[in-house]
Amino acid sequence: MPNTSHSQVNVAILGAGRIAHAMADTLVKMAADPRYADLVAPYAVAARDGDRARAFADQYGFPVSHGSYEELVADPNVDLVYIATPHSLHAEQAKLCIGAGKATLVEKSFTANEAQAREVLAEAERAGVLCTEAIWTRYMPSRAMIDEIVDAGLIGELRSVSADLSYVTTGKARMTDPALAGGALLDVGVYPLNFIDMVLRGREPERIVTSCALYPTGVDEQNATTLYYAGNVMASATSSMSCVGDRFGVIRGTEGYVVCENINNVRRVVVFGRDHKPIVSREVPEQLTGYEYEVAAAAHALVDGRTECAEMPHADTLRIMAFMDRIRADWGLRFPFE
Repeated sequence: MPNTSHSQVNVAILGAGRIAHAMADTLVKMAADPRYADLVAPYAVAARDGDRARAFADQYGFPVSHGSYEELVADPNVDLVYIATPHSLHAEQAKLCIGAGKATLVEKSFTANEAQAREVLAEAERAGVLCTEAIWTRYMPSRAMIDEIVDAGLIGELRSVSADLSYVTTGKARMTDPALAGGALLDVGVYPLNFIDMVLRGREPERIVTSCALYPTGVDEQNATTLYYAGNVMASATSSMSCVGDRFGVIRGTEGYVVCENINNVRRVVVFGRDHKPIVSREVPEQLTGYEYEVAAAAHALVDGRTECAEMPHADTLRIMAFMDRIRADWGLRFPFE
């Protein structure tokens, strides 16, 4: 175990925004679930404001709160830190955690660009500290379910994939502010790219064609990207922060197609044949919140002494970050700090 003074992995949350609340709810539910109770303990939260951190801790029954991130990483009882802040801060905060020897679960997008990601992961490897990206779809049971269906050959030879994730989120500063690495791509567009990458098992595209519509602040409001792979396989990813999308992932083959409902948290997978009639329909198992899988994976990796999770190895994080860098370069979109 990472700390012999306690038997469970003590999880702390760095940040107290919306996604931090979702993680806190998850940790409380995991602690009450016999599948996870012996593995994970909700322990602490940190915010830049001590009163805000205390209110957050009281709301969820966390025993400890810290009024600074430095205090959090100095706490000897913290084993695993979940970073729940805007993209632009992830690299700096991950390095802070790693430097203190804390295992780190970093909310997607992992960093603002590939260069930052390489720096963070290189530091984690040098320090022998676990660091993994918290993109929940990579850890969910639906991933294996989709792979099994495609591998079963029900849709024949795979030829095409498409995925969309779009929400109206322009009212949030973290989405529209270039200084916070805002825009649709890094926040929601990362999911279609990951969906495609998972279906195609990490294959590198031979060519990428992309375009976007810019928000008045200069970040991408909507975008569309087509990826071309060897063997005449192509994939399309779309995302937006100004409209409601269908959230579908569709995998098409020579004999049929698979529809995955809500790529951000797949709830059902349906296979259709050439006649467009359903052949197979599979529901995803009931879950606590969906975040429990990434937490459990990170906790197990920490206990086992690993520096990365098999569900989202460092190579996969770097590949997705490189995709997004390449896409933004084609748009001519750079963040002020780059």
